[in-house]
Amino acid sequence: MWSFFIKTHQKIDTVAYKHLSELLYPQPHLILSDILHFEGNNGPDATRLKKGASEPPWHFYNPSGNNKEFLDTLRHHYQGLVRELKAGDPTRSAFEASWLAHALVDGLTPAHHFPYESELRTLYRQEKSDRETVGSHFLVKGDNATDTVRRSFRLIGPKGLLTTHTSFEAGAGMVILPLALATARPTAADLQQLAENSSVEIFRHYVHDIEQLKMYERFYKKGWTPFLARDVRLKLAPRMVRIVTLSWYAAFVEAGLLTVPPVADKS
Repeated sequence: MWSFFIKTHQKIDTVAYKHLSELLYPQPHLILSDILHFEGNNGPDATRLKKGASEPPWHFYNPSGNNKEFLDTLRHHYQGLVRELKAGDPTRSAFEASWLAHALVDGLTPAHHFPYESELRTLYRQEKSDRETVGSHFLVKGDNATDTVRRSFRLIGPKGLLTTHTSFEAGAGMVILPLALATARPTAADLQQLAENSSVEIFRHYVHDIEQLKMYERFYKKGWTPFLARDVRLKLAPRMVRIVTLSWYAAFVEAGLLTVPPVADKS
């Protein structure tokens, strides 16, 4: 949610687009300004703030559980990107590329590996579709006034569900925003891995790498530390950019628009 305000997703999209351009000749089918248009006020997070919007996407990933809904979302936008690239529609291609990138980045974020939905369901005693209003993000209605305060405190009090989640995302965003992320450019080895595995499989591998670092658990215990910020800078952010670049690249390949071999590996 904080990424809506501090433009983390737009930063990652911009760097990924730069790296994609280094792998392909510029393609008229995908335009950066259009990709960025479908973030922020037109992105998945913004649907929670728009009256009358359909149920917003829920980009949480359980590293050790069932992720059918999330993986279906990835495949939906990836296949949509391939389809629109083939059709030569830059606007629709940008929409699919942007929403695919958003889901990938959210899915890699440690805050999105926490069982947030199940905890919220217990707290609200409601399903997700019954509590998607602006007010419900900050107030949990209880059996009486005391119960309402108690439940709301568990949501927005110190170390509450929402407080911890947004504080982690805000801090991670502040670490990522000034980074150049030149080392996130896919290498020849990354492209070879993509030729042998789908981008979804590479995403799963990246999630495993990040989950082993226990970043969200460390944040909950001690807040932001230099070591945690370092892991965001050196391990989390590069993987976010790389998986977006690789997924877009794979869509170009599948759409038959890869007109030149990848440039020589500069690493």
